Amino acid sequence: MLYELTELALKLRAVPEALPALESYTTDSAAGGTLLGCWETEHGVIVGRLLLLREFADAGTLAAERQRILTSSDPFGIGEHLESFRVCSYAPFPFLPPVRTGQFGGVYEFRTYRLKVGGLGPTMAGWEAALPERTKLYPLTTAMYALDGAPRITHIWPFPSLDERLAIRRESYERGIWPPENGPENIAHATSTIAIPVPFSPLR
Repeated sequence: MLYELTELALKLRAVPEALPALESYTTDSAAGGTLLGCWETEHGVIVGRLLLLREFADAGTLAAERQRILTSSDPFGIGEHLESFRVCSYAPFPFLPPVRTGQFGGVYEFRTYRLKVGGLGPTMAGWEAALPERTKLYPLTTAMYALDGAPRITHIWPFPSLDERLAIRRESYERGIWPPENGPENIAHATSTIAIPVPFSPLR
């Protein structure tokens, strides 16, 4: 199974009008994949920015959908509202279960780490050892590594609130649960985005 994470930059005030069409596009059988989540960003670059996570059974299905998007005059069914978009392919860390949708928190954090050369293997080994204790504090949505572009990982965490996010992260640091071994040492650049699920998002 593979994942696709898409960043959609919409025109000013276009999000409410675009959401119904985006829902129709991502839930239609022609898309080939399964919609897992859709979020509107709340911090950082926030004007009309959506994040879209989809799951694909195999590389062929994902490639067919990518071709359909790139050659379309109306990508994602919201072409009239789009300023730009970026689509990235990912594989999950091999020791993680598939993403489970449902109600997990009103706030999601997307963290992307561009890795140093050769850093993926040690990073995943550290995560595999540390995650069992960390996820006792609150579950992980997924962690995945990019199949295109610069070597990098993206991990997605749900939280009940921003205050709970800070409390959980503080406890994990104080107890020595997190960050995982070989994690910070292999990060070349890191970004964090806070986002809120839109009404039709399966991950909420």
